[in-house]
Amino acid sequence: MRKGGFPKKTIVDIPLDGKTVLVRADYNVPLENGEIKDDYRIRSSVPTVKALLARGCKVVIMAHLGRPEGKVVQELSLTPVATRLGELLGVHVRFVDGCVGDKVAMAVKNAPKASVLLLENVRFYPGDETNDLAFAAQLAKSSQASYFVQDGFGVAHRAQASTSAITQFLPSVAGLLLEKEYMAITSAMEHPKRPLVAVMGGAKISDKIQLVERFVELADKVIIGGAMANNFLKYKGYPVGKSRVEDGVDDVIEKIYRAVETKVGKEKIDEFLIIPKDVAVATEIMPEAVRENKKREEVAGTDIILDIGTATMDHIDKELNGAGTVIWNGTLGYSELPQFAHGSARLALYLASHQGIASVVGGGDTADFVLHWDAANGESFGLVSTGGGASLELMAGEKLPGIEALMDA
Repeated sequence: MRKGGFPKKTIVDIPLDGKTVLVRADYNVPLENGEIKDDYRIRSSVPTVKALLARGCKVVIMAHLGRPEGKVVQELSLTPVATRLGELLGVHVRFVDGCVGDKVAMAVKNAPKASVLLLENVRFYPGDETNDLAFAAQLAKSSQASYFVQDGFGVAHRAQASTSAITQFLPSVAGLLLEKEYMAITSAMEHPKRPLVAVMGGAKISDKIQLVERFVELADKVIIGGAMANNFLKYKGYPVGKSRVEDGVDDVIEKIYRAVETKVGKEKIDEFLIIPKDVAVATEIMPEAVRENKKREEVAGTDIILDIGTATMDHIDKELNGAGTVIWNGTLGYSELPQFAHGSARLALYLASHQGIASVVGGGDTADFVLHWDAANGESFGLVSTGGGASLELMAGEKLPGIEALMDA
C-alpha cells in the first residue's frame, strides 16, 4: 500500500498520456423541468477530468441519472449535464446519444485528443444494474478506451456493469474524487484527530445499525438526533406522541447501550451517548406548522417531534467544543421545513465557523441540506460526501465493490 494509505492505483500511477480513457462519474443530480437544481456532483468531478485533459487524454464519461430501470426515459437524459459540465470545464463537451454501438465508436474515433465526450444515461440499458459482462464488454469496445477510471464515489457501493464488470475488460484505476472521499472518510474513522464526535440523525435506525455500533467502538462521543432519536427517547420511557418511531428496535437499542456501558462504564453512558434533552414539536407536518419547544418529558399525545430543541442545540455546541474530528450523518430534524431545520442549521454553523475541526458530512440528505445552507457550496466543511449509501457503507467498515475491483496500489 502506498504512503497515505489509498489501497488502489489512481490516474497518477499509470501511463495514460494521450490515451482514450473511460470514466465512470456520478452525475445523478436533482432536475426540475430539465434544469439542474444542484450541480455539486458535477463540480466535484471537474478536477479528475481536468487532470486527464492536461495529459492529452480523450475522456469518455459514463454516468446515470434517476431510475429509468433499463428503459429510455427522455426526462432522464444527461443532455443538461453535458451543458453544465462544459461550462465548468470551459470546453465543449460532446454529447453522445447512447453508450454502446457504432454511433459511440464513431463519435470517439472522430473526437480530437484532449476532448470530452459524455455518453447517454447508462441505466437506459438493463445490463448496467444486472452487472452484465456482455454489456460491460460492449462499453469497453465502443469507447475504445485503454483504461477505465472509477470516479463515481456515489456509485462505488454498487456492483454494476459500469462500476464492476467493466474492470474485467480494462485496466482500472481510481480518479481523484474517489481517492479524496475514500481517504477523508477512512482517515476520519480510523486515524481521527481526537476527540472524535459522531453526530447521527436521519429517519431510520435500522438503516444505520452497523454505523452506530462502529461509532460506539471508535468515537469519543456519539450524539443522536433526527427521527432516529425518537426511538431512543421512547426506549428510555419518554413520551413521543405521534412521532415517527420504528417497530421492533428495542433489542437493537439495548445492544447499543450495552456496548456503551462496556466501553465507558455505567455512570458515563449518558455522557457518551447523547440524546435530546428537549425537542421541537408540532401537531401536524405542513408548511404552516408552528414550531413549539418542549422538554422531552412534556411531549403530548398529539405532538410530533420534528427537531431537536434549543437546550439540546446549546448542549451539542458545548459537547463539540474542543473536538478534533466531527462526522455528521443524517439531519437533526425534519429539515424539508425551515422551521424544523434549526438543529441542522446550528450544527452546520458550528462546524463551518470552527475550521480547526476536521469535519466529514455524509452524503444523501445531509449533504443536500449542507449544500443549500452553505453559501460557499460545501467549501466550509472538510468533506461533503457525494455518496449517500457509499459513505454509509464505507463508514460502517464495509468493502465497496467499485473500489475493490480496481488495480491494487
